[in-house]
Amino acid sequence: MRTDAADLEQLATPPAFQSVGFGRKLKNNLATVLFTVAFALAVIPLLWVLWTLLSRGLKPMLSASWWTHSFNGLLPNDFGGGVYHALVGTVEQGLVCLLFTVPLGVMVGIYLVEYGRSSRLAKVATFMVDILSGLPSIVAGLFIYALWITTFGFTRSGFAVTLALLLLMLPVVVRVTETMLLIVPDELREAAYALGLPKWKTIVRIVLPTALSGIVTGIMLGLARVLGETAPLLILVGYSSSINFDLFSGEMASLPLTIYMERSTGTDAGDYRMWGAALTLVLVIMLINLVATGLSRVFAIKTK
Repeated sequence: MRTDAADLEQLATPPAFQSVGFGRKLKNNLATVLFTVAFALAVIPLLWVLWTLLSRGLKPMLSASWWTHSFNGLLPNDFGGGVYHALVGTVEQGLVCLLFTVPLGVMVGIYLVEYGRSSRLAKVATFMVDILSGLPSIVAGLFIYALWITTFGFTRSGFAVTLALLLLMLPVVVRVTETMLLIVPDELREAAYALGLPKWKTIVRIVLPTALSGIVTGIMLGLARVLGETAPLLILVGYSSSINFDLFSGEMASLPLTIYMERSTGTDAGDYRMWGAALTLVLVIMLINLVATGLSRVFAIKTK
């Protein structure tokens, strides 16, 4: 009797693995096809852009003079020269932008998370950061032109461009810092308070080191984003084909501005230099992304 009951129970129990119906197979295959097509539609243009840059811009980059000379003295139809002057401008503007943006943006993010989470001032600051996040670059350039040049009377210069880039990069740093600090568990803060650490020391020694990896990555990616902006350059500084190390006076070249100016020549030599400068800019941004990845691993919390 017990054997018969066990046999009946085994027959009544459905098998753990059943065959998949035709409808489920059809939906699964359809979803696979749609995702594959979407992936191809996203990757093919990227590969096309990369191939165009390499095929047209690699030749000037392979020249030794490309990295050590400027376009000074070249006529629109002359081939040759280099982007050393544009690299100098891009690096100087980016470094000064970092110098102002990083401490200001990180401290604002710390205030929003650690001191004023539910205060009215924090809500207003968060709202303003959201507005600045969608600010067009040309509007930032016009604002700096009206304030720095028209109101204060300073001349057009690379430093004015740096101020416009600061407006574009600051909300990125603030938002990244705020997001990474919110990820830090409150238990770490409470444990530090229980040990008698003051709030500022808890932030410096516990909270910031825990979130530092993500903050550094976000800062580097924000820098890569603003270095490709062209509109503030057209408004705030003139183009120079020679090398200018002075950020506060005179015309100064940069890679985006060089691309625009060489395209406006309408000559084969100009196009030759334009594609070389475009590939150089992509290479600079790629190096910044690689540095961000490396710094993220260096500052990441080590676990066994």
